[in-house]
Amino acid sequence: MAIAGKNLKYLRKLRGWTQEEFSNKLGIKRSLLGAYEEERADPRIEVLELVGEMFKLTLDELLLKDLGDTKGNYLAKRRAQKMAAGTNEIQLVPVKAAAGYLAGYADPEFLDELNTFTLPMLAPGSYRAFEIVGDSMLPTPSGSVIVGEKVDDVEDVKSNNTYIVISRNEGIVYKRVLKNTRTKNKLTLISDNVAYQPYNINEEDVIELWKATMVISKVNTQQRWDVNQLASVVSDLQEQVSKLKKKKAN
Repeated sequence: MAIAGKNLKYLRKLRGWTQEEFSNKLGIKRSLLGAYEEERADPRIEVLELVGEMFKLTLDELLLKDLGDTKGNYLAKRRAQKMAAGTNEIQLVPVKAAAGYLAGYADPEFLDELNTFTLPMLAPGSYRAFEIVGDSMLPTPSGSVIVGEKVDDVEDVKSNNTYIVISRNEGIVYKRVLKNTRTKNKLTLISDNVAYQPYNINEEDVIELWKATMVISKVNTQQRWDVNQLASVVSDLQEQVSKLKKKKAN
């Protein structure tokens, strides 16, 4: 499978990734990726399958074709796939359209009315962008735009990653998501700002999930914690812990 190692190196360089970056995406050690690329070891099938998903390639293409020798044909094929899938256009859901989105998220006419933009550095996929407001996810500032990749199944949620969660009761929120191990069919939503308490939602109430891939914000709106804010948060947490201890003692 020497050709597969050459193809991994070609695809990595095509995206401009370092070995460290690519190995992290593949969930393997950098040294192992180096061994694949230098043809000192054969890539495992599960690794090739993941690469195939990333680049929309079949195992036959990775194992049998030298993608570097057919660079023009390969790139032409990728451009055609992106055009067909419409991956160049990302629909933006501003705050003022949030309420309408709950009713129109599956309506092509509603979606066509949304403004769109492009981000050439994103891999092929289904993306949407949402404007967020409030301080619950500080230091991500209010007014930021979160670009999310569509998650088709709740089972694909990875705990502690950030997601745009659209649900019937909560509307559109940007939170860290944990799978609730104690109670089945529930997700725990956590704010990065510890002043906000985590809460649970029912999986059946979730309409859409979008895994956060990029955060877009104005340079001058970057918010930082100051000493007084941190002291206040710590004080609130200590008070909450004291109340919990008293309840348990009683």
